[in-house]
Amino acid sequence: MNRIDAFLELAVKQGGSDVHLVAGQPIRIRLNGALEPVRFRDISARDMGDFLEEFMSPEQRAQLELGDHVDFAYESKQAGRFRVNVYRHTRGLGAAFRIIPEKPPTLESLELPGVVQHMLAVGKGLVLVTGPTGSGKSTTLAGMVSHLNGSRRGHIVTIEDPIEFVHPYLKCVVTQREVGTHAPSFAEALRSVVREDPDVIMIGEMRDMETISLALTAAETGIMVLGTLHTNGAVRCVDRIVNVFPARRQDQIRTMLSDSLRLVVSQQLVCKADLSGRKVAAEVLVNTSAVSAMIRQGNTHKLMSAIQAGSRAGMQSLDGVLLDLLRREIITGDEAYDHAVERATFEPYVTQDPAA
Repeated sequence: MNRIDAFLELAVKQGGSDVHLVAGQPIRIRLNGALEPVRFRDISARDMGDFLEEFMSPEQRAQLELGDHVDFAYESKQAGRFRVNVYRHTRGLGAAFRIIPEKPPTLESLELPGVVQHMLAVGKGLVLVTGPTGSGKSTTLAGMVSHLNGSRRGHIVTIEDPIEFVHPYLKCVVTQREVGTHAPSFAEALRSVVREDPDVIMIGEMRDMETISLALTAAETGIMVLGTLHTNGAVRCVDRIVNVFPARRQDQIRTMLSDSLRLVVSQQLVCKADLSGRKVAAEVLVNTSAVSAMIRQGNTHKLMSAIQAGSRAGMQSLDGVLLDLLRREIITGDEAYDHAVERATFEPYVTQDPAA
């Protein structure tokens, strides 16, 4: 048993989502979105070195020596599986551990809108999950993969950095590839995957123009492509995809995206009013014929109006979801205000001074 395992086990038992080790500071656990210190002395630079020496492989330590950070998965017999990022900072080294549940989640357990399951049943096209860091994008993707794994027969390939949820073989053959171990990059992995007879490709992060271009091409050929982007809002997600390309290619990309896009889920995690945990608040954009025309013509500024008017197609705005959660007393007015797009709508519900 490595010494870090005791702190990781504590975090799991308390229902935490992350554990932070930073030289010169106490160990902290993220509980319901807030970082809480553990009753333990501050970690020295020597402590950090000893902790890392126990659970990092020689290859991972060598990679850290060559750069400023390293990503990998760590599995503890006592505490379970974790996604780890070890990085350098002004006082030495730090490490962030993200807790990965033992079993992949189900769509039902995530309480995602019903239109998500409906769109997955289409079986082809591009499905995107967006949101800030720590908003549960990887968990939502895992839930989608788990649903497809149990509802259709085919070949699912995941490309991740690192591999997080380990998916069993149910109705599908599931192949999981890790960037840095099984392929040098997301783009190189995608080039190989399209020749491996996939029905579904899950891309852990669409980081660059080449990866996005290959994902769009794969979706155009009839493969279902699931991916994530670090953007806030469904409309910004569409703009980000188009704007990552040079101006001469943007008309072509708009056309490809308007044809292949199926769904955008842009999510935030909000704390429940009773402090029992956090809940997904998801903005949803469905690619209807009207939305497709807006994307093709470059009128993305009209997409929010389409979302607000598209409830019959399963669309919903983030502010609309927050208002519904607030009215049902699932979240507080302060929490809704903090996550809202148009904050003025929520000012009457705020108990604390918004300017404070």
